[in-house]
Amino acid sequence: METIFWIDMVGWAASAAVLATFCMNTMMPLRVLAIISNVLFCAFGAVAHIFPVLILHAILLPVNVVRLVQIRRLVHRMQAAENSELSIQSLLPFMSRRTLKAGDILVRKGDEADRMFYLMRGNVEIQEICKVVGPGTLVGEIGVFARNRTRMATVVCDTDCEVYELSDIKAKELYFQNPSFGYAVLQIIIGRLLENMNLSTGSTHIAGPATSATTVDVQLVSH
Repeated sequence: METIFWIDMVGWAASAAVLATFCMNTMMPLRVLAIISNVLFCAFGAVAHIFPVLILHAILLPVNVVRLVQIRRLVHRMQAAENSELSIQSLLPFMSRRTLKAGDILVRKGDEADRMFYLMRGNVEIQEICKVVGPGTLVGEIGVFARNRTRMATVVCDTDCEVYELSDIKAKELYFQNPSFGYAVLQIIIGRLLENMNLSTGSTHIAGPATSATTVDVQLVSH
């Protein structure tokens, strides 16, 4: 009788663990509870000689273990991305070089945002907010990641400029494939939006690399 009691307790514990998985809001606790339920059901099936239950959970156990390891690796990669710096040198193979003359329009408000730019040399002015930015500046990323993919401002070259451009398709590929790139772009966009909210519309100034919220090799300022 005592043996039957403990077999029943293992079965009830396994069932409770399965029930708890349906109450989890995040994946890691869900997978942990699923692994516990698999172990308990394997023990229950083996002791009670219920082999379909034993076989089922013996198969599910490694599946849940693999999924838990994958989730933990993803979390660690995102945590590492928060503190990492993305070198612009690593992006140059995906970018094409352009030279522009003083007075040339880099992007025009209302146009389709089909690429983003890294300013290697020269100064450009964001006309709508009368802001001049210099080398080490990322320009046009907000439009690339916006829902309507439309330029929010006109950017004109104040001097002769050298820029490297990254297509929207390649930028989105890098965003999903490289956590450091995605996190850096996210920080830049948030930093630029907050800065634009606080920027006096009557002031014009040079914004160099040191004013940005994040770094891409050197500090970047986004548009």
